[in-house]
Amino acid sequence: MAVKIRLARAGAKRKPFYQIVIADERCRRDGRFIENVGTYDPNKNPAAVTLEEARTLDWLSKGAQPTDTVKQLLKNQGVWQKFCAV
Repeated sequence: MAVKIRLARAGAKRKPFYQIVIADERCRRDGRFIENVGTYDPNKNPAAVTLEEARTLDWLSKGAQPTDTVKQLLKNQGVWQKFCAV
C-alpha cells in the first residue's frame, strides 16, 4: 500500500478549503483517508496553514510521499527541513 500526503478539498463553491491528509494513493481525492494532519486555507492573506508537525514527521519517516503542493507547504512551514536533517 503506497501512502501519500495530499490535499482533500472541502468548502463551498469558489471558496476552497483543504485538509492535509494521509491517504492510500488508490483512494479518491476527497474519499477515505487514514489520518488528518492539518489544514490549508488559501482564501486568507497570507494563506493559513496548520500542521501537526510530530504526526507529519512520523508519517514521512514511515515512507509517506507528499504531493508537489504539500511538499511546498511543508517547506514553507519548515517541516521538510527537519525531516531531511534527521
